[in-house]
Amino acid sequence: MKTVIIHGQSHNGSTCHIARMLADKIGGETTEFFLPKDFGEFCCGCTRCFKESETKCPHYYKLSDITQTIDEADVIILASPVYVYHVTGAMKAFLDHYGWRWMVHRPEERMFKKQGVCISTAAGGGMRSTNKDMADSLFYWGVAKIFKFGIGVAAINWDKVSEKKKRSVEKTTDSIAEKIQKRNGRVKTGIKTKGFFFLMHMLQKKGWNEADVRYWKEKGWTEKARPWKQSKGESTLL
Repeated sequence: MKTVIIHGQSHNGSTCHIARMLADKIGGETTEFFLPKDFGEFCCGCTRCFKESETKCPHYYKLSDITQTIDEADVIILASPVYVYHVTGAMKAFLDHYGWRWMVHRPEERMFKKQGVCISTAAGGGMRSTNKDMADSLFYWGVAKIFKFGIGVAAINWDKVSEKKKRSVEKTTDSIAEKIQKRNGRVKTGIKTKGFFFLMHMLQKKGWNEADVRYWKEKGWTEKARPWKQSKGESTLL
């Protein structure tokens, strides 16, 4: 099993510690990227990724190693400490560069067989909104199963986290890792994702963006093909 961790910061704090703990429990090969060290560009809003091709993004090649690793991974872990009740600026800038991959545009079909985890920590609150920032992208990329784990550690580093909270983290990461391992290789795309994909299927049949329409037609998605493996007896509409 291959896991990729995208860290929303470049220091080894509580969020980083928990993400690594989970990856270790999942097992297999883990690759890590730290933002903004490994990618720190801001989207310049040129819209060329939408209207022409993602390769026209001025930062496409700087991002290509991370993109390839994400595509080859079975599990994607997005980890960000809470910054003013949301993800770090580095994580937000990173996710902005994948707008073209949302289902409304040109989703990568391998995403529909992957599992994702959103992890956030704070001294106080804001974990729910921070995890939502990351989970929104995972969902609209088409990731089949998404887990979210946020915890208020009441500390500024892992060493100062109470033993009670550390035990809670151990228990939760044990549970998530076990669920991920059980689903590995046979992740099922949920009805919510299929329903949204179907809406995008109808939109692309009408067409409004040439690059997107061409992509969907090449994949066969404007007809009966779907990016997830079809189970016996499953409706071709979803």
